[in-house]
Amino acid sequence: MLKAVHKHVKCKWALLYIERWLTAPLEQDGQRIERDCGTPQGGVAQRWQQREATGDMIIVRYADDVVVGFEREEDARRFLDAMRARLEEFALSLHPDKTRLIEFGRFAAVDRKKRGLGKPETFTFLGFTFICGKTRKGRFQLQRKTRSDRMRAKLKDIKAELRRRMHWPIPEQGKWLRQVVTGHFAYYAVPTNGRKLSAFRHHVTDLWRRTLRRRSRRDGFTWARMTKLTDDWLPKPRILHPWPSDASPSATQGRSRVLESGSLGSERRAPSNGRPYRESATTKRSRLACVVRDVVENAAKAIIALARRSL
Repeated sequence: MLKAVHKHVKCKWALLYIERWLTAPLEQDGQRIERDCGTPQGGVAQRWQQREATGDMIIVRYADDVVVGFEREEDARRFLDAMRARLEEFALSLHPDKTRLIEFGRFAAVDRKKRGLGKPETFTFLGFTFICGKTRKGRFQLQRKTRSDRMRAKLKDIKAELRRRMHWPIPEQGKWLRQVVTGHFAYYAVPTNGRKLSAFRHHVTDLWRRTLRRRSRRDGFTWARMTKLTDDWLPKPRILHPWPSDASPSATQGRSRVLESGSLGSERRAPSNGRPYRESATTKRSRLACVVRDVVENAAKAIIALARRSL
């Protein structure tokens, strides 16, 4: 990653700070851990976590976007104030539309209902909308759905491109659409997102049918014919990514694993047990971290692949 940065950035001071940030050691369980590979999620804010946080804290970062989860509201407000003050020292500010403090998690729906409020708010991150949902048995489930605005924008681009390829042979159109749909599923085919995948494929089929009908006044493209055509060319929606509990640890460089750390204590309002809290999928309070981390894994691998190609 440093080689790719050196190729595109010439400012020596910027390179110095980036290198220090990537190679900064970790402090875990009172011990200093030196690193020679990998980029830990939330490594920059770990010191604040250890010194200031009074409850559990989860940090998930990708590029300049970050999601921070807190067990206690007072920690979240102090962290937000500290971040704003820090950025103001360099004449920077947080995006007003993207920066929010919301109540989210396993107990959010119950707590809000007791106060007479509605359902918990949702938030978006890396093309997904994160929702406090429930399973069929009524248990809490963090659900991920494709962002509606992103899907509309993608369908708009497909419509414009189909118009340009209107008079191409049907097999060539089918090959191109298969690549588009396959690429969409490769990223968005996560658990709890099956309906959005089916909706995307249906809309692509409808756009393709309308394009083919415009090629001639003789309308022979009925839905029955289009169904056969799409079954031949477009992949059917299916979940490609595992559940967070089955996902393997992240890797940011070669086979190095992402170092995980957290504050002490694991259950809600539980006192510390003297052992460092780890973002394990079996721990109830770590569901959000594991779900979001599963999304970040794929994006991080793509960034690393692009960086290696640019060398």
